[in-house]
Amino acid sequence: MWKRLSMLWALVRGDARTLWFAVRHPGAPRWLKAGVVLLALYLVSPIDLIPDLAVPFIGLIDDLVLIPLAIRWMLRRLPEQVRRDAQQRATSSRPARAR
Repeated sequence: MWKRLSMLWALVRGDARTLWFAVRHPGAPRWLKAGVVLLALYLVSPIDLIPDLAVPFIGLIDDLVLIPLAIRWMLRRLPEQVRRDAQQRATSSRPARAR
């Protein structure tokens, strides 16, 4: 289970890094910037799709599922050149891991 979670974390972290570089790309569409702002507001907002207090465990899972899905959805809708440049910058700027 921990291995799956670490793989999921690495995937989400890589997608978030790619999204960060895509937002900063000069050819990024305006909807992407607005989408990232809305996603960040949802993440810090006390208002959730499924309230944490009503259903404690499921309330946390909606954030763990919706945020990565929203990031993936936005990345798939980017223009090809912006996506390619962002992925290239995200992989080249990845810090070397200490072993």
